[in-house]
Amino acid sequence: MILFFGLAVLLYVLDMSLSSEEGFAQVKECLTSPLVKLVLWGLLSALLYHLVAGVRHLVMDAGIGETLEGGKLGSKIVLVVSVVLIVLAGVWIW
Repeated sequence: MILFFGLAVLLYVLDMSLSSEEGFAQVKECLTSPLVKLVLWGLLSALLYHLVAGVRHLVMDAGIGETLEGGKLGSKIVLVVSVVLIVLAGVWIW
């Protein structure tokens, strides 16, 4: 639910930034706020975790990691890769 509304807001912001120079300036000014950066980082974190978990499911559909041990290992890999990507996203945003 959060991802759905967050993506709608991000698409609106993208549209506003591409509509005119004034819109771009407004978006740029808004993105300097620490609260907005935190919300953006949270939304991006949820999207990155969703992406990594989705790739895991695609790999499992190919027949890799379908056992109990493989599932546990896949879960740990998803968490580690997600944390690394989330930290990198935080560095990029801040």
